[in-house]
Amino acid sequence: MAYVIAEPCIGTKDTACVDACPVDCIHPKKDESKFGGEEMLYIDPVECIDCGACVPVCPVSAIFAQDDLPEKWTDFTAKNAAFYGR
Repeated sequence: MAYVIAEPCIGTKDTACVDACPVDCIHPKKDESKFGGEEMLYIDPVECIDCGACVPVCPVSAIFAQDDLPEKWTDFTAKNAAFYGR
């Protein structure tokens, strides 16, 4: 089970979660070329170690454990994976 970034991140892209992640699995970062073109940030479902360090620092409560993701946002699991070609 990985964590998933959902709809509240759209348009916000606060990178506190990027800084909190111990395994560098949240992208794009501010200094990456894709940052400006993406509407939100994404968690790599393969690299995520399920530590949850990103959850409390998200100012818009957009990060959920996959099993706790609200039903209305279940499509964000695939959106996060697709960003990484998974």
